[in-house]
Parts: sequence; structure tokens; C-alpha cells
Amino acid sequence: MVVVFFGTPEFAVPSLRALVGEGFDVRAVITQPDRPQGRSRSTLIPPPVKIAARSEGLEVLQPERASDPALLQAVKHIAPDVGVVVAYGHILKSELLQAPRRGMVNVHPSLLPELRGAAPIEWAILNGDETTGVTIMQMDEELDAGPILHRLPHRIDPGTTGGELSDHLAEMGAQALVEALALWERDGLRPVPQDHTLATYAPKLTREIARIDWAKPANVIVRQTLALDPRPGAWTELDGHEVKLFDGSVAAGIGAPGDVLPADDRLLIAAGSDAVEVAEVQPAGKARMPAAEWIRGRGVTAGRRFV
Repeated sequence: MVVVFFGTPEFAVPSLRALVGEGFDVRAVITQPDRPQGRSRSTLIPPPVKIAARSEGLEVLQPERASDPALLQAVKHIAPDVGVVVAYGHILKSELLQAPRRGMVNVHPSLLPELRGAAPIEWAILNGDETTGVTIMQMDEELDAGPILHRLPHRIDPGTTGGELSDHLAEMGAQALVEALALWERDGLRPVPQDHTLATYAPKLTREIARIDWAKPANVIVRQTLALDPRPGAWTELDGHEVKLFDGSVAAGIGAPGDVLPADDRLLIAAGSDAVEVAEVQPAGKARMPAAEWIRGRGVTAGRRFV
């Protein structure tokens, strides 16, 4: 089966490596352009998928836009059996979706039709879901709404971070992808339309979504510190300075929301109900560190307030 692969971040790498490892004929890898990073913005960093593709000796295309006519012509010239899309980062138009003989399939990290959208991994934890998974679907022009080819469920263990869940689902997505394509190649799968009445959504994460509201219950804030770990990080302010909080847990404690509570060398903060104990922090402009180390360095004392 001849494949063209669209993907950009680390999440997509296991799927690409699985396709190559299982003998699929990956003729080209389409990913986003190298982007500047660092304070100087002078160094261009290749996306993880490009690095993985180069290590496999695969051709890499990096159009600025997925609507570039040259990209469509390149895909048509390859004449693939199927296109595989894993967190590519651009919307694909109808003509490109239809260029492969069997169209395009997508690896989506939720059990569709639940959590359609840009951030299903983080929202599964933010929502307090106990189960998520991966879905292999045929793509159409509507967002995450195409027919389902294959799904694998995954239990979300308590204390799982967004980064950890992403790693698990990336590997599961690779497994589900090669299973689905192998069966599909033998006409062993039939696409099942989604029930759109059951659809829920996982919108793009914004700075406001990441900001902690200390009036909310402790368990909601704890899920925030887990879901947004490592990026973008749940944040708050102390004395006008931004601080990101990670690895929270619900603890006993009473006080005005945001108050630092007496707790020796632990960082314990009152919420709308109960309190949040925070294991790690990242002050603005500094590296992530244990909360106890930060407390000793700043002298954060009971009675001060996060807002």
C-alpha cells in the first residue's frame, strides 16, 4: 500500500515509524516548515516528524500552506493508495483529501464522536473523564466528523498528566493505524458513520483556559495542573508575577481561595473547596523546580495569596 504521510509534532512520530516498520510504502512525508525557536529566534528547528522521516530516508515536503497547488500536484504525481494524517496542523481541502485512491485517514486521540477538535488529550483530563482512546477515521471536510474505521479505548489513571497521556495515545494510535490499514487493504473494514448527536468538543487551549480560578473546587484545579503539564502549564499570579503550577493533588485545608496555608515546606493553597498541594512550580523566566525549593528561595509564607 503506497502512503503519503502528513504530520508535524512528536505525537505523530510513532505512527510514521509504525508504517515504515510494518512495510507500508511511505513515498513522501509532508510536515510544517522549520520554525525559529529560542530567545533570539535566529535558529530554525525542524519538526519532530521531519527528523524521524530523514532518519528513515524518506522524502520530506514542507509547504508553508496545505493549499499550495504544488503540494496537490506532488501528491497526485505519487498517486498514493491512501493519505495518513496525524496532527499535521493544517486543514486539508477537498481536492487534496480526494487525491489518494482511498482518500485520507486520520489518527485522532479520542473516542470519536467525543472530543472533536484541537485539544482532545488535555480536555479528557480537564473534564475528569475516566476513559479516552484513539480513533482511526476517514477524513472529510468537516472537522473530525468522518466515518470511523477503528477505535481503541484507554483508561485514564488518576494523576496522569497531559504529556503522559499523549505519549500513551501516540503509541496506541500507531498500533490502531497499522491494524486498520492492514484490514482495510484486505477489505476487512467497513466505515461506520459517526452519530453526530453525540459529538462533544475539545477547543484550542487559550491562555484564559490555562489560568487558575482559585474559587473553583480543588479537584477541578488539580485536573488543570495535570492536563496542561508540560504545556502550556496552568498559571496563576503571586505579587504580580506569573507562576505555573504542576502536579497538584487535593488536600485538606480551609482558607480564602488562593491563600497560602500553613504547611511547613509544602505548597498548600486554599481553593473554593478543600485545598491544592502543588509538587512543582515554574516562575516566569525560570526553570521548573520542586515547590519546596521555590518556597525556601522566595520565602513564600502562609497568608500570601495567589490570584
